[in-house]
Amino acid sequence: MSATTAEAGFSLDRAANTIRFKRRLAAAPDVVFAMWTQAEHVSRWWDPTGEPLTECQIDLRPGGAFSFATEAHTDRPFAGVYREVSPPSRLVFDAMGSVGRVLLSEAPEGTLLTVEIECASPEHLEQFVQMGVAVGTAQTLDNLVTYAGEA
Repeated sequence: MSATTAEAGFSLDRAANTIRFKRRLAAAPDVVFAMWTQAEHVSRWWDPTGEPLTECQIDLRPGGAFSFATEAHTDRPFAGVYREVSPPSRLVFDAMGSVGRVLLSEAPEGTLLTVEIECASPEHLEQFVQMGVAVGTAQTLDNLVTYAGEA
């Protein structure tokens, strides 16, 4: 069963253990891909609170690692490993025991962004929901939309 909040660009697909977000950005896919993969961009929009990252390390290649932290969370960075790097349309990574996918496609006046978080099990999905991953990720993506409009 799937729950959807279309106006927020959010859906929860329990059958696939996946949280999915969609956003439209006022920038071309290659620009949005750079915003996802270059530290000087990521550090400005990643944190849901809008706080700049104090750590933003990116080794952009399959098998390469990334790590993002804020002043308040230097002890708990968001970290993972890239599985696939296919500019300007696809980025796949492992983080927090899940698979993240960033999918970019051309859209009128910019880019359609789809972000998927595929959890390992129904219990893992429920843990993410309880932790507020959907809310935090939605705010992070809203930050990106704003950042793309300013770039």
